[in-house]
Amino acid sequence: MLRKIATAYILITVVALSVSSPALAVQWETLKTKYLTLYYHSDKDLDTFDKKIKPVEKMSRFSSFSSGNFYEGPRGDLAKKVDTLVEKVQLILDMRKPIKINVRIYPDKAALKRAYFRIYKNKKDLRAWYIFEYNTVYLQVGDLFSGMFAHEVAHAIVDHYLDVRPPRATSEILARYVDAHLNKEATVY
Repeated sequence: MLRKIATAYILITVVALSVSSPALAVQWETLKTKYLTLYYHSDKDLDTFDKKIKPVEKMSRFSSFSSGNFYEGPRGDLAKKVDTLVEKVQLILDMRKPIKINVRIYPDKAALKRAYFRIYKNKKDLRAWYIFEYNTVYLQVGDLFSGMFAHEVAHAIVDHYLDVRPPRATSEILARYVDAHLNKEATVY
C-alpha cells in the first residue's frame, strides 16, 4: 500500500512539474522566405497575418539577391507576398542589399505585451517593434496592417544597410516615410 502511495505521489509530482515546465510551452512554427523567417504559434495566427498583409505590386526594376524556390507549397503565396513587400520597402528607401529578418507573430495584444516584458522586464503597450540586436520584428495579428509591417521591416533594412546605425529619430522618419509611400510607385534614380 505504501508503495502505491509513493508511486502515485511521484507520478503527481512529475505531472505537476512538467505542466509548469517551459519545455511544454507553445513551440514556434516557422515559414522561411527569401528575406524573412516568420515565427508563429498556430496556423490560425499565420492565416490572420496573411489576410492582414495586403499584396503590393512587384517592382519591375528590382533584382532579387538570392536564388531558390521559396514559393512552392501551401504557403508559397504568402512567402511571395511578404518578399515582394520587403523588396518594395528596399526600393522606397533605395537601400537594396541582401537581408534576412526574423518576424515573431503573436496571436493577440496580451501575448505581445508578455513578450515585451520578458525581453525588457518592463511593461509597455506597443503595437509592434524591431530589435536590432535580435534582428527581429515583434508584432501581433490583432491590429496588424501592411503599413505597420512595412514600417518595422524598414527599421531592419535601415539598420543593416548603413555602416553606422542612424539615430533612432532618423530611423523613425525613414520608417514612417515607407509607411506613407507603400502603395505609391517608388521612383528609382
